[in-house]
Amino acid sequence: METLNIRATQVKPILLRAAQVNRPIFIWGPPGIGKSELVEGIVNSGELGNATMIDMRLALLEPTDLRGYPFRNPESNEMEWSPPSDLPNQEFASKYDNVILFLDELNSAPPSVQAAAYQLVLNRRIGQYRLPDNVVIIAAGNRETDRGVTYRMPAPLANRFRHINMEVNFEDWQQWAINNAVHADVIGYLSFAKQDLFEFDAKTSSQAFPTPRSWTFVSEMLNVPSFDSAENFEQKAEIAGAIGEGMAIKFVEHRRIAGKLPNPSEVMNGKVTKLDSKLSKEISAKYSLVVGVAYELHEMFKDKGIDDKFRKALNNVVRFSYDNFEPEMVVFLFKTIMKDYQIRFNVRTDLDKDLHKTFSERYTKYIA
Repeated sequence: METLNIRATQVKPILLRAAQVNRPIFIWGPPGIGKSELVEGIVNSGELGNATMIDMRLALLEPTDLRGYPFRNPESNEMEWSPPSDLPNQEFASKYDNVILFLDELNSAPPSVQAAAYQLVLNRRIGQYRLPDNVVIIAAGNRETDRGVTYRMPAPLANRFRHINMEVNFEDWQQWAINNAVHADVIGYLSFAKQDLFEFDAKTSSQAFPTPRSWTFVSEMLNVPSFDSAENFEQKAEIAGAIGEGMAIKFVEHRRIAGKLPNPSEVMNGKVTKLDSKLSKEISAKYSLVVGVAYELHEMFKDKGIDDKFRKALNNVVRFSYDNFEPEMVVFLFKTIMKDYQIRFNVRTDLDKDLHKTFSERYTKYIA
């Protein structure tokens, strides 16, 4: 039977509604696609009020970490259970509007731990411990086909959850990457090669493969000042440790070509108006240039908004794109600036008359 997969932006409202009715929900998906980051982002967004998240990696726990430890009560001479310290008590929960209890890697936990979680999810209690009323359970895990260590979830436990299957979507990732300062070279390359954002084959033995998570690792490498001074082979080896050898070779070659492109600031100030003919054929590098220019415009926009300096830089960028880019790339530039970076300039009033006229005559049909 075909699985109904949904993207991250569609998962978010489902989780918010689940929190409102306090029903447990399970997010399924391959490794590295941002399941836990999505839940954390919802908590930090403020859409659940004053909220906090308790992240419990069940694959690392023992049953007693959930149930607590037994001890003899000397007064009653009966065995009682000490409450688990990782689970929220009423005093802690009362400080928040909502507490998200995130049971990550639930189906990677041994059956004994899953059995302990069973009562917690099913009855909102385990032993003598009770979940406070404002605690919402969200769980996540990899699919059995994802080559990870998983155990089949007992049917009664599975039936307690609502299940959603999350997939990778480039547009969702791109917006997240822009908001989280992912390196422009990574965004630029993947804007050209969207299929390289996620490439996972459970049948292969490769230790490293590209996922949204591993591309974040690459971005972190690029932000280390000493990285660009390393030898080419060393760069490939380091990046290959995150996304695999084949992908690393493609990405490093892309950066080599992209490095010959003009600095975005020189395009913005009008010092560079023409793209070298040898580079004009390098489509992937031009994607990086567009993302780099859009990023610099966004930084300028954040500081002072749309003033005369910004308009001058914007007009230089648009004129450069008209003279050097094919129509699809010009449209990509406008989309990146206006939609992805949320710079809402007015095409009629903020562009020079000749640029606005050219836009209306050549490019409106590609956007409409």
